[in-house]
Amino acid sequence: MAKIMETDNGTAVNLISQGTEITGDIKSSGDVRIDGVLNGNMITKGKVVIGPTGRVKGEVECKNSEVSGLIDGKITVSQLLNLKASSKISGTIITAKLSIEPGAVFTGNCAMKEGDNGGATTARSKEGEK
Repeated sequence: MAKIMETDNGTAVNLISQGTEITGDIKSSGDVRIDGVLNGNMITKGKVVIGPTGRVKGEVECKNSEVSGLIDGKITVSQLLNLKASSKISGTIITAKLSIEPGAVFTGNCAMKEGDNGGATTARSKEGEK
């Protein structure tokens, strides 16, 4: 069952509990935690947490993400993607910053891009234009 939990700062956290399976796309402006199964795409302006029992088959697009479960598809993170030791990713990663704990499994492609606050790539390209 999907639940909405309030946090201290007043923003809603959407929770897909263990034992819940959703087929379809999700769009949210808040944070999302998945401990169940999502067969579809998710777009959110907030943070996505995929718990140890969470599984996503589809595309995820978000600001930040912490993955302890499984993703089969593409994940696009505008800031930081954190892969925990129990995570398994099969697909494509596009992110500005990537943190991978020992034990995490990643099979696929990874592309690093500039985040919201820029990065070394911008500085190098500007130097090349002079």
